[in-house]
Amino acid sequence: MNVSDSPSVADGSSLEIYVQRLLDEALKQGASQAEAAANHDIGLSATARLGDVENLEYTNDRGIGITVYVDSRKGSASTSDMSDAALVEAVTKAMTFAKYTAADEHAGLADAERMATEIIDLQLAYPWEIDSTEAIRLAIECENAARNYDKRICNSEGATVATNTGIRAYGNTHGFLASFPRTSHSLSCVVVGESDDDMQRDQYYSLSRNAKDLEDGVGVGKEAADRTVRRLGARKLKTMRAPVLYCPELAKGFLGHAVSALSGGAQYRRASFLLDAAGEAVFPSFVNIQERPHILSGMASAAFDSEGVATEDRDLVVDGVIDGYVLSSYSARRLGLESTANAGGAQNLLVPGNREDQAEILREMGTGLLVHELIGQGINGVTGDYSRGAVGFWVENGEIQYPVHEITIAGNLKNLYSRIVAIGNDQDLRGGIRCGSLLVEEMAIAGA
Repeated sequence: MNVSDSPSVADGSSLEIYVQRLLDEALKQGASQAEAAANHDIGLSATARLGDVENLEYTNDRGIGITVYVDSRKGSASTSDMSDAALVEAVTKAMTFAKYTAADEHAGLADAERMATEIIDLQLAYPWEIDSTEAIRLAIECENAARNYDKRICNSEGATVATNTGIRAYGNTHGFLASFPRTSHSLSCVVVGESDDDMQRDQYYSLSRNAKDLEDGVGVGKEAADRTVRRLGARKLKTMRAPVLYCPELAKGFLGHAVSALSGGAQYRRASFLLDAAGEAVFPSFVNIQERPHILSGMASAAFDSEGVATEDRDLVVDGVIDGYVLSSYSARRLGLESTANAGGAQNLLVPGNREDQAEILREMGTGLLVHELIGQGINGVTGDYSRGAVGFWVENGEIQYPVHEITIAGNLKNLYSRIVAIGNDQDLRGGIRCGSLLVEEMAIAGA
């Protein structure tokens, strides 16, 4: 199937028409406020394994949802049928549901004066005119590069080429109505290596809004293979306390636990290890976390949040001090605060470094653990207790000595954040948090 010969993604104006129909119908049926969102996504995914096609998938998804508010009562319904009859039925269902929900004084649309009035073109859409034949060829090329990289590569879980093009429209009865397109393209590979009865697997991927910015498929395959063979001969460590250095792709997740703890939902539910932390010095003074929602082609860029509130630059952490929370209009009302335009989550969090790159931090660390993979979900969001299985490399005199596995790293996040001693500028740009290598002064390491 050729993507260009398949049904195309609807343009924004057509989706906006459907959204407006829902809003008009909601008011007609007696809603005091209403909001609606529609989306249309088309995607292609091709996976090759052991030199042949394993999976080829084409998706064409479309849907629309309506939320109504009646005397502080909320009801929601959705449908994939865009016919007039289906839209009327969706509104009717939402109105019915609203009759049976409890009244909530905090429910309702975001404040009208906070609606975005200028929809900035953030250059989020770069359609990739790739057909299934070419996607399969790229996937096979990527996997072959990995399989032929080293004789110790013994098996493969496959290489995948994926592309998605979509558009989202949102509107509400404040008169806000807007839409924006977006694309996401990726190339990934996972292989298995074997040496002296030891088997290891690892992976690598490239992700971008624009397919032209993807890393070369051969390079992705070779990097996946190199990561795999570097893990062969992994040893266990004795239980100890030592410095721990997170690679960039894991550092952003480590800091992401703080962002989750600062979310409005965690705060008003009183279920956060950073409860009421605004104004508190949680991180060392060199740490800053900046929200920059208007980065062109950013993976988490947005001109407005999922409630239509205009986004803007702000700082979540300033010189180590928590400067605010991550709030939707609902969570803000529960806390007696103002929305931070984060309905749907934070947009592009940047963490500037105080070191150049991982090599510099390794030299500074001297001896310790470099973590390349985390296993399990051992995080308690209420207490901050942190315990994760880890795979990585033991470092001595600033140089990697050998791979390690079957270990656990642990501590309390609030304490660990205060013990961050270095962050690199080697940022991973493949997600919503851009952070480089991150060194924690000391953590508990449980081994053999």
